[in-house]
Amino acid sequence: MAEPRRSLPTPVQAGGARFLVLEAVFYEDVGAMLRAGALAALERAGASCEVLSVPGALELPVALAIALDRGALESRRYAGAVALGCVIRGETYHFEVVCNESARALTALAVAARLPFGNGVLTVETAEQAQERADPRRGDKGGDAARAALSLWALANGPLNGSSRPGNAA
Repeated sequence: MAEPRRSLPTPVQAGGARFLVLEAVFYEDVGAMLRAGALAALERAGASCEVLSVPGALELPVALAIALDRGALESRRYAGAVALGCVIRGETYHFEVVCNESARALTALAVAARLPFGNGVLTVETAEQAQERADPRRGDKGGDAARAALSLWALANGPLNGSSRPGNAA
């Protein structure tokens, strides 16, 4: 199996950029690891952040919409956002509803607002899978979500001439 890349092709320096980290705390231990990974990635990039907690994954899109509106009203817009949480499959269809609807709504909000966004909401079969993916020393999905938001922030704030990697025209 191929190993995922844990760094950006070009390190992003986002000094002065303010990111919102939204965390669903339904599984607090998993959430703490996701948050640690995301905050470490944002700190390495020099970004500041504000952390807001909500009960579960379905509340994440509503919290993002409220935070974006408040940020606009207070002239304190966010440079990007990261959503963190965990949904573990149970015995009912509720898993699919929570996973699909939270992802759909978060993506729709980010696209509509042109907001650099990273989705770090785990959708797993077991608590063991969640622990493996959330742990910053192993799966680091919180860090991955923050790096995704940082990458999109760099795209939104830099030249649109592509990457210098082979195969990409500049």
